[in-house]
Parts: sequence; structure tokens; C-alpha cells
Amino acid sequence: MEMRQLGKLWPVSAYALGGGGLAQIWGETTRDEAVATVRAAADAGINLFDAAPSYGRGEAEMVFGEAFEGTPPEGARFTTKCLLGSPAGEDVYPKLERSLVRSLKTMKIERVDLFFLHSNICPDDYIYQRDTEFQDRFATKWSLYVDHVVPAFEKLKAKGLIADWGITGTGLPKSIMDAMREELRPAAVQVVTNLLDSAGNMRRFDEPAEPRNIIRTASNNGVGVLGIRAVQAGALTSSLDREAAPEEQADFKKAAPFRVLAAELGQDPAVLAHRYALAMAGVDTVILGVKNRTELRELLDGAALGPLEDEVIAKINGLRLNFQMPRMPID
Repeated sequence: MEMRQLGKLWPVSAYALGGGGLAQIWGETTRDEAVATVRAAADAGINLFDAAPSYGRGEAEMVFGEAFEGTPPEGARFTTKCLLGSPAGEDVYPKLERSLVRSLKTMKIERVDLFFLHSNICPDDYIYQRDTEFQDRFATKWSLYVDHVVPAFEKLKAKGLIADWGITGTGLPKSIMDAMREELRPAAVQVVTNLLDSAGNMRRFDEPAEPRNIIRTASNNGVGVLGIRAVQAGALTSSLDREAAPEEQADFKKAAPFRVLAAELGQDPAVLAHRYALAMAGVDTVILGVKNRTELRELLDGAALGPLEDEVIAKINGLRLNFQMPRMPID
């Protein structure tokens, strides 16, 4: 497995293993198969394992815990997250610590290498266009982030419970990029990394999503980039194997020309989409959402073909499936 430098942190495998598929977010699997998939990934050289309590109500973290039983392979690194929202300032650290300690216990490890704020970050007075009445549950206000969240993460670092911290970059692009320009900035960011530039149903705002600007801003400021949603929740696969959200169904329809191109190239669309994500400038690692060993092996075999050829990338870009009007220039 190719190794890449994750920002200013450490080398990690080009593919990381995410917990979404293992927790049955992306279709049915079994606990035994999920555990076997984790072990197969480790045997193949994957050394970064990405979880969250919200993935299957703790199922993903339980799978990682069962797979390694407290003795992960040498060099293995783990992440988890907390969907914080916008609680009172004095509640930020206790909420983050409780979530983290619970995750550590479930995964049977003593610390995580990266702890992510899994909330959107937004200006204090911002009103989301979707789910407005619930936004304090999924969005963290900027002043709360600066005054309480960042110090809380730094305190968790000082206590040795985390090696470092990051943010999930699926919220308002300006706020995400502003966070990466701060003096105390995240060590890593998770960013949508697909040829549609689409976050699907995770996007709750009307402004352009700008994932490539976010990736460039991260690279310019020494922030590691973990790519997510390489197949956009199934929209870039040959068929949807589960009941998908309307946004994913719309993206699947939009991606029809890509599937035609993949057929012409003799490649499986999911494999090609992942190879494209790996080739995107500034992306350090791509998190796989596989749910079984068969899917894992297909993607590993695809990665073994080597870097995606420039002419193939040009053909995919020529489809213009990611076209959007940018809001602002990158720094």
C-alpha cells in the first residue's frame, strides 16, 4: 500500500478504512464480515481507521474494537468524532471528553490519533436553508469554535487522550477555510473528494460547496486532507444497492455519462471513481466506505494498477459533472 504524508502529521496509507460501511450505513453486512474486513484491510497495509459514534450508533467503533481486541497492528492509527452542535460554552469540554472516553472504551484503545469536530462551523448569525430548526444540533457557531472548541481540543491533547484534532469540512466553505487560516488550526480536515464535488444530503446550505478550494486552502496551510465520499454515497457506482436519499438519486442520474465512460475504459465505476479521488491534488488519503471484503479487494486491486492516467483524468473532467460557480478565490 502506498504511503503518503498526512499534512504535518505522519505517513498514512493512501486508502484509509472508514466505519460507515462497516456500520451498515451503506448497505447490509454482518458484524463478522465487518470485523474480517477490518483485519483484511490491516493485512493489506491500510494503517488508518476512521470511526464515529454516530456510525451505526457505535457499531463502527465496536467493529474496530472487536477486530483488534486492544492490540492493533504496529503503526495503526485511529480517528473518531463528536457531533457537538452549539451547546453552552461551559458544556463544550465535558461533552467532547465524554464522547471521546466512550469511544476509546468501545474501540479498546488508550487514545485516538485524530479527534474530529463532526459539526458544521458557521458564523454566529448564519441561518441554514435546510433543517433550520435543528441547526444548533449539527452546527457549531464560530465564536463557540474559537473560544471553547479549540481550547478544549488542546486540553485533550495535553491530557494525552488525543494526538491531534481536526474538523469535518462539509459545512460552509468560508468558515471551514477561515478555520484553517487561524493560528491554532486543525491538523487535518475531512473533505468531499469525488468527481461530482457533491456532498449529497450532507449539504444543508445553498452556497457552492467548493471542496476543491477547501483542499487547496488546507494544503496551503499545512492541514492534512482526508478524502471522503469518493463514490458520493453510491451515486458513482454501477447501481444503487440500497434505498438512497433524493440527493444521491439525483447524483446517480447525473453521473450516467461517467458510467458510460467507465464502460468504454473497461473499468468498474466505483473503482474508477476511487482512483480519480486518489489522483486529486492535495488529497493525502481517501477513506473507503466498503462494507465487505469483496468491495475492499476490488478497490485495492484498482489502486494496484497505479496512478490514474492523465488522459483518463482529462476525459472525466471533460464531462464537467463537477461544474459550479466559485464563491471566492483561493488563498
